Amino acid sequence: MTGKDFRFGVNILAAGSRPEWQDTARRVEDLGYDVLLVPDHLGMPAPFPALMSAAEVTTRPRLGTLVLNAGFYKPALLARDVAAVDELSDGRFELGLGAGYVAEEFAAAELPFPSARQRIDHLEHTTVEVNRLLGEAGRRVPVMIAGQGDRVLGMAARHADIVAIAGVRTAPSGGVEPLTDRIEVVRKAAGDRFDRLELSLLISAVHLDGEELDLSMTRRFYPALSDEELLALPGVLHGSAQQIAETLHEYRETYGITYLTAIGPSLEPFGKVISLFR
Repeated sequence: MTGKDFRFGVNILAAGSRPEWQDTARRVEDLGYDVLLVPDHLGMPAPFPALMSAAEVTTRPRLGTLVLNAGFYKPALLARDVAAVDELSDGRFELGLGAGYVAEEFAAAELPFPSARQRIDHLEHTTVEVNRLLGEAGRRVPVMIAGQGDRVLGMAARHADIVAIAGVRTAPSGGVEPLTDRIEVVRKAAGDRFDRLELSLLISAVHLDGEELDLSMTRRFYPALSDEELLALPGVLHGSAQQIAETLHEYRETYGITYLTAIGPSLEPFGKVISLFR
């Protein structure tokens, strides 16, 4: 379906001390990851300082956010910070944006929690304006938008360079909708942009044969599903490293997905899979 090369990212959820964080960044590079990403949640490290610290001790991986909560930012201020991080990291920065979904974090930040429609509208406004402002400044920074609902994925298809599918949706009849459904939403909204998009999938768990199974991160998003149902999700990879590599080739051939992003606890096991692609 696509001849695009694979890219592999990891979203690091915790930093620790400066030496610990920089050791993690070096490990991300050593394991062959293409992108080191950080989230944007209160109680976790601030994204931009963490990425600049990682930039000091790495040279190859790109640096990104998965994802900034657009509701926390105004476009002009965000564009300024994005341009600075990109400049100071020698052009390695990729901007990941999302609509924001944790009401308690808005409350802690003393911000109103808008409706889902309002949050998505603000995400679109932020994306368009940041792209415009960066363009006026002569800077080109790839933009990723992550989500799973029709409106967010449709908007990402129209405005982003990278569309990150954060998961499939629970179907009314129980279980989950197939990944094909999410890809089709992107395809219809993108029109003639579709072939230029990079499609990404968030991998919530990587389980290698013989290692302890941990589905706690996945269960946060799908609390009603059984272990068997969780293991069947496209964002859960299990088997031998070779079997998982074959699954990723199937994702590329069937869906056009070439950018796979694991979460911090899967750093080492997914690294073993990545080694088969190098």
